[in-house]
Amino acid sequence: MADKRDYYEVLGVPKTATEDELKRAYRTLAKKYHPDMNPGDKEAEAKFKELNEAYAVLSDAEKRSKYDQYGHDAFDPSKGGVGFDPSDFDFGDILSSIFGGGFGGFGGFGGFGGGSERRQNAPRRGGDISQSVLIGFEDAAFGCKREISYGRVVKCGDCGGTGAEKGTSPETCQTCRGTGQVTSTQRTPFGMMQTTHVCDACGGTGKIIKNPCRNCRGHGYIKITRKLEVSIPAGIDNGQRIALRGEGDEGRNGGAAGDLIITVGVKSHPTFERDGYDLYCEVPVTFAEATLGAKIKVPTLTDPVEYDMPEGTETGTRFQLRGRGIQNVNNPNRKGDLYFTVNIEVPRNLNSQQKKLLSDFADACGENNYAKRKKFRRLFDR
Repeated sequence: MADKRDYYEVLGVPKTATEDELKRAYRTLAKKYHPDMNPGDKEAEAKFKELNEAYAVLSDAEKRSKYDQYGHDAFDPSKGGVGFDPSDFDFGDILSSIFGGGFGGFGGFGGFGGGSERRQNAPRRGGDISQSVLIGFEDAAFGCKREISYGRVVKCGDCGGTGAEKGTSPETCQTCRGTGQVTSTQRTPFGMMQTTHVCDACGGTGKIIKNPCRNCRGHGYIKITRKLEVSIPAGIDNGQRIALRGEGDEGRNGGAAGDLIITVGVKSHPTFERDGYDLYCEVPVTFAEATLGAKIKVPTLTDPVEYDMPEGTETGTRFQLRGRGIQNVNNPNRKGDLYFTVNIEVPRNLNSQQKKLLSDFADACGENNYAKRKKFRRLFDR
């Protein structure tokens, strides 16, 4: 997949682009490169296919998260990714949802349909819902559960989604005979032209509700508050998202439910800093420990580790503890490393006896034990 362009570059948006920004970019470019607007233009057709593939990935929270981490390799089976076939997506439906109708199916990225409007009584997928949750540093490292509360659109329990009062049923619209659409024929200088539009009598639903349900006021759907326990996987990082399929708004007319998209925020830690799956921290040691070498205790996210620091360790020296970092969110058998930097702490508030001992020590060392200092002083002896 090395020959593929970056999906964000294809859409002309930054990696921080919101869903609305992605949609606006796709809307503009889809109009520009659609084959119907560029008949016989193979280059425009290729760009249109590339555009649809990019939007199919970036508009899906789960696929976008994987793409942000692994790029095109996320969908390359030869590199351990999950296979992704753009032809599996109904881009006609995507276009219709963005442009509000007027786009027919176009198998294999073909042309627009005959200009028919999107039927209101066709199956419609429910909307996605965005939520955020803030967790602690250790919770992100080891995983946790959190209960969240959010508003969700569901079928009205009183009318079962019909919109009609209990004991009654919607009636078939006589104007459109239940199709939700009305076709009219008009004579023009070019001949007879047929146009199809949404039925004004029923608003495209194909049904007439004479006795609206009092609970949902005839809409058939209401908004409720839903509580849900969410499992947050070990290794998740700040700003990453979790997609819970089917937990968004319920679909209409038999359509699938939308998704619940949870953005995870992670609090900072007083000791550790995180970079990917690696951890970093500083460990203060005494002058004597650094000079003579010592067994020092190094903090980790579990129990402290005893480390043999070699003699003559200088301040700023970095050491590595393999496998003591954060668990890979996609592979529990892989962990990052922990890097700790030694910081020699200079003693303060010495008493007279301590100062004398330190002075005697310095005199006993002379210049021969300080190679860098000795070399530096030669600069002034010229």
